[in-house]
Amino acid sequence: MTQAAQAAFRAALTDPRQPVPEGLTDPAGRPAGRRFDVYRNNVTTSLSAALAEAFPALSRLLGTQNFPILARAYLREHPPSTPIMARYGADMPRFLESYPHTRTLPYLPDVARLEQAMRLSYHAADRGPADLSPLAALPPETIGATRLSLAPAVHLIRSPWPVLQVYRFALGNGPKPQMQAEDVLLTRPEFDPVSHLLPPGGGAAVAALIAGASLTEAATAGQSEAPAFDLQATLSLLIASHAITQLHLP
Repeated sequence: MTQAAQAAFRAALTDPRQPVPEGLTDPAGRPAGRRFDVYRNNVTTSLSAALAEAFPALSRLLGTQNFPILARAYLREHPPSTPIMARYGADMPRFLESYPHTRTLPYLPDVARLEQAMRLSYHAADRGPADLSPLAALPPETIGATRLSLAPAVHLIRSPWPVLQVYRFALGNGPKPQMQAEDVLLTRPEFDPVSHLLPPGGGAAVAALIAGASLTEAATAGQSEAPAFDLQATLSLLIASHAITQLHLP
């Protein structure tokens, strides 16, 4: 099969509006139109189910009628590029930003980002927590120059929407969301990701640490958004979550 024929087959397989590719026959040598339609429907249904499993809150928010429509539209633009279904749906947040039928729900892209980050956190490589005892040997005036490496499972979602509240509400695990910005830290202290709502300034501080900032620089970043921000509470959360994997001492 030529590359052009393969491309036509893939396009027809994920889009029921496309005609059956030429040259396909059933075992009896007859045109495989109906058989291909059945196969195409099975593929579409399976991939839609995979997306619903990957984005359960998004699926609940849109409902059983609207989510399959979204899934089919996504599938047409983003067919699987790998047989590993755990990775399918990575482009969903960006897709939702331009999807016209959900513009009245502007928080959906960030909900999808949170759910995608949870998937990435779950499948991330293991890293053991760092030995923090060397910090005790540092002079107090130099501790602030220390930099941290965080675990691959750590992810930060900064949203102008109550993204964690919406996620929990959609799954029946929380009250009706109150409209406010939220910064959510994902860690994986054991087997499953855990979501933490950061205090004001916490998102800026963690973002700075992820970018390679020192402790002092991270504290400054947090205080630039919330003057009363205290880095110690955020560091305690990172330590308790086994999120710090390496110290870079001054």
